[in-house]
Amino acid sequence: MNQQSHRPYRLAIVTGASSGIGAAFAERLARDKCELIIVARRVGRLETLASILRQKYSAKVEVLQADLADRAQLKSLEDRITHEPTIDLLVNNAGFGGYKPFANLETEKADELIQVQVTAVTRLTRAVLPAMIANKKGTIINVSSRFAFSGSLTAPSLPKRAVYAGTKAYVNTFTQILHNELAGTGVKVQALCPGVVRTEFHERMGLDPNRIPASMVMKVEDVVEASLAGVRLGEVICIPPLVEPTLLDQVHQSEVKLWEGSNGGSAAERYSAKSV
Repeated sequence: MNQQSHRPYRLAIVTGASSGIGAAFAERLARDKCELIIVARRVGRLETLASILRQKYSAKVEVLQADLADRAQLKSLEDRITHEPTIDLLVNNAGFGGYKPFANLETEKADELIQVQVTAVTRLTRAVLPAMIANKKGTIINVSSRFAFSGSLTAPSLPKRAVYAGTKAYVNTFTQILHNELAGTGVKVQALCPGVVRTEFHERMGLDPNRIPASMVMKVEDVVEASLAGVRLGEVICIPPLVEPTLLDQVHQSEVKLWEGSNGGSAAERYSAKSV
């Protein structure tokens, strides 16, 4: 999309903005003259990004250092944005992989994954929502992952990801149900499910991105463009590399059939004593 003469968003908050998808969202929004609150742990990187955006786009950028795995810092951020009634875009992007067999994953690391990718997403969404509803407009983009759909996949080439994928499945379900609750309010929500993206994400997990075929790796800017286009298209689940959106429709239809097919008031015959 070309730069627009109007601002699609007035004020956006982007978490995990020090690199990767978060930084790309910040730059894309600054290009559209959106005022920004950018959040991450690495304040030096945030300050560098803010300086670039100010110089390049004359952007108004506020830098907030926060570790969303820290409950006190998350509460402080909640308090800050609750009292900012003009936020009309929240990008819940902060997160990390934590890839390890679950039996080997440190308890503290599992807690951190849940805190950043479940608790923070939930609480920050709750913090901005009342003002968005009152203003009858707003958008919340929750960055999820294609791994949210990977529960039944057993390919040995995939990373061990029980907690990571579990948190992303939460993000998808949370977003879908919230979308239904917000019907008619003017507030849009999206779960963005990228695949492999050319960022620091995999290096931080100790993985070699060069082992992945280049044809499977998306540019971070393309992910952001797809997400924003998906919002305009009304996509609640946005999977940027998905060529056939009917595949996602089939997933939804299967869920409906599963729900309707499990409505009985007694256990299925296969669970009876004579069948076991």
